[in-house]
Amino acid sequence: EAAEEEVSENPGGYFGKIIEAEGANTMEEFANLMDGKDTVNVKLLAVAEDVCQKKGCWMEVKTADGEKMRVRFKDYGFFVPKDLTGKEIVFEGIAFRDTTSVEDLKHYAEDGGKSEEEIAAITEPQISTSFIADGVVIVE
Repeated sequence: EAAEEEVSENPGGYFGKIIEAEGANTMEEFANLMDGKDTVNVKLLAVAEDVCQKKGCWMEVKTADGEKMRVRFKDYGFFVPKDLTGKEIVFEGIAFRDTTSVEDLKHYAEDGGKSEEEIAAITEPQISTSFIADGVVIVE
C-alpha cells in the first residue's frame, strides 16, 4: 500500500529514491563496467522492454548484447507503472551476476502474461545479470 502511495505522490516520473537522469551510463558503457566483475554500483539509461503486469514489481531492459536484464526494486519498496514498456528510463542501484531458478523464471513469465506453453517450456535455470534499483525516473 505504501509503495502504491509513493507512485502516486511522484507525478514527476520518480519511483523509489529520487534520482537525476544526468550522468547515467548507456548499456554499452555498462557492458564494459561489468566486464570481469560480479557486482557494480551504477546508474543506467535504457528502454523498459517489459514490466510485471500484476503490480509493476519488476521490469526488463535490453543489454548491449541484446539479452534482457531483470530489474527489481530494493526491498520491494516501490513499484513502477505497468504501462512503462517502451519508455526511456534511468535507474540506479546494484548490478550483479545471478542464477535465476526455473521456479522463479516460471513465476516471472506468469507475471509477464506469458502463455501456458511458454511457461511450460522453461526447464533450465538462467545465469544472467540482474539489477536491484534504489530509484527509477522516466526520461521526458
